[in-house]
Amino acid sequence: MTEPVLASTADGLTTVTVNRPEALNALNTPVKEALLAALTAAASDPACRAVLLTGAGERAFCVGQDLREHVENLRGDDPLATVRDHFNPIAAALFNMPKPVVAAVRGAAAGAGASLAFLADFRIGGPSTGFTMAFAGIGLAADTGASYTLPRLVGPAVAAEMLMLNRKVAAERALQLGLLTELVDTDDDVLPRATALATELAAGPTVCFAQMKRQLRQNGDFDTALTTEAEAQAACGFTADHAGAVDAFVNKRRPTFEGR
Repeated sequence: MTEPVLASTADGLTTVTVNRPEALNALNTPVKEALLAALTAAASDPACRAVLLTGAGERAFCVGQDLREHVENLRGDDPLATVRDHFNPIAAALFNMPKPVVAAVRGAAAGAGASLAFLADFRIGGPSTGFTMAFAGIGLAADTGASYTLPRLVGPAVAAEMLMLNRKVAAERALQLGLLTELVDTDDDVLPRATALATELAAGPTVCFAQMKRQLRQNGDFDTALTTEAEAQAACGFTADHAGAVDAFVNKRRPTFEGR
């Protein structure tokens, strides 16, 4: 049986691949369970210093919930239990990931698949990349954190357009809106470029990156931001990475970061 999600770690980089190319990487229960397990393992694995999230095949990053499975769920007593049981924990695992996350978004990203991409810190796309929220098309509200991430990425007006009008955002506009960090020339370049970026991040000061992610996600007022900054600086200030980088700067050497 084909593994629903592939996960491997090498040189500090954990690559997590949704592996249902024949179904455009649609999320059925085995995929959702395996994806959560892979992300949870990456978060606690000291060998993992960055995460690359991608989908198998050439046509889609991920098209969201498997609607064939959803038809069966609608016959049950709690048809949307998967939001509570699967999508929310997956979104929380990505949101709280203490390591940089890069999404290689080749092809379609729809519904919860788009939501997964929006939870990454960086998104690399190609000419065929497109984001469609899709929820309104089947009479559902957003899930997998999109109600939080999307307006913060594009603003409330564009978020309303994408959610309510259900319009596809093609690659060029996605880059302009900030849904993509980078748009490469060909679809075949998406995964190599995303891998290169994730590898670069894995070689960086990962304790610092974790604290930066914490800072960017705090929702308090200005005083709360200052408190968070002081805590984050303290967490970074006692690391070997900080001491070594300062010494390297003073002595005109290139720093080497060990993630501690």
